[in-house]
Amino acid sequence: MDEHQKGRTASNMNMQEAAERADRILDATFGAVTPEIQWAHDETTTGSCEVTRRRTVTTVISQERRGNFLGVVERFWQREGYTIKAVRRDLEMPAVYASSPDGFAIRLLFGYQGQAFFETVTPCVSESDVADPVTKPNGPAYRGVPIPTPNVRSAFWSAEVPVGGTGRGEGGGG
Repeated sequence: MDEHQKGRTASNMNMQEAAERADRILDATFGAVTPEIQWAHDETTTGSCEVTRRRTVTTVISQERRGNFLGVVERFWQREGYTIKAVRRDLEMPAVYASSPDGFAIRLLFGYQGQAFFETVTPCVSESDVADPVTKPNGPAYRGVPIPTPNVRSAFWSAEVPVGGTGRGEGGGG
């Protein structure tokens, strides 16, 4: 947390401050993923007292690497003190759901064509206006147009062999 946020809890944040905290959670999570993945901001929504920030991954994460990807994210969240609430161990559309010590819900789930989606929901906070996120995506912003299904190849995340496999019939690859 930055100096301004130290000592602040969700109970004394407004929606903008909570959205900024959600952005920092997402920034840190994406920073923990190596090699880097490409992503874009998705829709921000507000309810009566909460904000939901979303990011969509445009890097192809192969079915063979989804478990690794989920593991990297889940281990990072655990190191940060998050509680893992649920894990969906589905081969095509796995997911992990967690909550931060200060009450922010975060999830990573895979959807259509293996696209990874991150979503952070703030706890109930004081009503205020909410600005767009300030973090720049590390690829196209896709403002005003739909975010495409995964279309960016990664030598690591897009590989169609399990980690440690060679693609020569070992470990289910090839």
